[in-house]
Amino acid sequence: MTIKRRMTMLFFVDSIIVLFSIYVGYFILHPVINVFANTTLLISAAIIQIAHHIFAWHFGLYRKAWSYASIGELKSIFQAVTLTIFVVACVQYIINQDVYVRALFLTWMLHILLIGGSRLSWRLMRHSLMNRNGGVLTRTMIVGAGQAGCMVARQLQNNPESGMTPILFVDDDPKKSGLEIFGLKVFGGTTEIAEIVQDNKIEKIIIAIPSLERQQMSLLMKECLETGVKTQTIPRIEDLMTGKVSVSDMKNVEIEDLLGRDEVELDLDAISEKLTNRTILVTGAGGSIGSEICRQVSRFMPGRIILVGHGENSIYHIDGELRKKASNLTEIIPIIADVQDRSRIFDIVNEYKPDVIYHAAAHKHVPLMEANPMEAVKNNIFGTKNVAEAADTFGVPHFVMISTDKAVNPPNVMGATKRFAEMIVQNLAKESNTKFAAVRFGNVLGSRGSVVPLFKKQIAMGGPVTVTDPEMTRYFMTIPEASRLVIQAGTLAAGGEVFVLDMGEPVKIVDLAKNLIKLSGYSEDEIEINYSGIRPGEKLFEELLNDNERQSEYVFPKIFVGKAEPITKTEMEYVLEKLPEMNGEEVKDVLVGLANRKIVQVQKGLTV
Repeated sequence: MTIKRRMTMLFFVDSIIVLFSIYVGYFILHPVINVFANTTLLISAAIIQIAHHIFAWHFGLYRKAWSYASIGELKSIFQAVTLTIFVVACVQYIINQDVYVRALFLTWMLHILLIGGSRLSWRLMRHSLMNRNGGVLTRTMIVGAGQAGCMVARQLQNNPESGMTPILFVDDDPKKSGLEIFGLKVFGGTTEIAEIVQDNKIEKIIIAIPSLERQQMSLLMKECLETGVKTQTIPRIEDLMTGKVSVSDMKNVEIEDLLGRDEVELDLDAISEKLTNRTILVTGAGGSIGSEICRQVSRFMPGRIILVGHGENSIYHIDGELRKKASNLTEIIPIIADVQDRSRIFDIVNEYKPDVIYHAAAHKHVPLMEANPMEAVKNNIFGTKNVAEAADTFGVPHFVMISTDKAVNPPNVMGATKRFAEMIVQNLAKESNTKFAAVRFGNVLGSRGSVVPLFKKQIAMGGPVTVTDPEMTRYFMTIPEASRLVIQAGTLAAGGEVFVLDMGEPVKIVDLAKNLIKLSGYSEDEIEINYSGIRPGEKLFEELLNDNERQSEYVFPKIFVGKAEPITKTEMEYVLEKLPEMNGEEVKDVLVGLANRKIVQVQKGLTV
């Protein structure tokens, strides 16, 4: 219906209601009198018509969307009707020096009831049509009967096109238990969610408690997921209140939400001092971690961000993204280069003279590097050596290498090469003006090397989900959190540190798989989990530090410094000289032995 037709119809309906109200009100009080012969009443009827339409227009009664009416709209009706009756009373007093108080009071009540009723009928009729046209609405339970939960319930009731209908609230507040809000009963508490869902045939859960801390929210989400019912959370409460978002913008619970890790407050002043108006170079800038470091760095408005990467497609994408999002004051410079190309890396560092280098380029897949050990050596060891020595040669103030928890007691080539790369950085730090540091952390959810994208793909294909071993355990962190902490750690470096990020509690891979299955709306009966066996080079459990490397005190929330000691510079240079001459098995024996602090033989009876 067009706005013009809608306003015309409301004008016509209101005209009938106004006349009906005044004549019926007078007739109730004086049933034997001919109301149509009363001059004062006729004048009052004319005045009430004119006054009503004037005030109705003023208070927007013809412009409001009555399908979404609430207290505000009822208030407008009350104001318009009350002022209309007041005008009529004034006219009656002017004509007769008297006011038909009782008749006007009855008229006022009928006027409000009928005007309000007509708008309510409009809303009910629309809901009925929506329900009829849209089919059965999803039975939805709202967890949290506070301000946010009530707002969600009202939006759902006003928006049947969302496909959901609120059935009940669940809240831990004993004062609310048993009450009704918007016609919905409040059940308590959250520990009984599974039973409430089953008893009330709930098909969807919305968590509407934005004040919960992340760990509490994580536990609540897990409890909701155990029901097998799809679970969503609300957007930020301020966005709901300002109308920026609505119930259609509900956020699905993601695997990251189940980690329950609290947000870290960064030292923004220290980071700004290092990054703002500076030249920042990121190797591996197209990768999961490298690209996120670029995004986080761009927030501090550096003068230039140098995107160095070997894959043109990934560099193309992060270059395009940053050009759209970064400040106009930041120059984005994409460079296709391989960290193994020493002369190319030296030329780039010499040309752009970066203030900070984040070295994220590396080969990370354990089984692949077991099968191709020399590629791990060339990229992870000699690639790091090239970038780090370029930083030293051209006086780059800060160099941060991205390392891994797999560098601790590694049984595999990938972890051993990353530990050796740490040693290169640590040895350079002893005699350089550049502040070198390495940052270790575990798996990041959603990265290219993470199991999460693989599991999602397997679930989308109907399963099975493949897990290597039921006891396989890993540390997990989100990509943004890891990147922010890497940047923060870089501001803390004095030279030679191996920073370690607090990864929280380790997670069993099979539990991660089960949660992803539930998040995807399936049960474990529908999506099978198969065990394939541990792959070459893998460990059941990862560590962030050896026992003799541990330091209990944090240098910053979720960041502490390990006491990882490198081999001597002489020993390191000797190994670097011999590595290109070795075969794959020799490479593995030597590097794994060095990384695990064992005395190893390096060709022709020589030992390190």
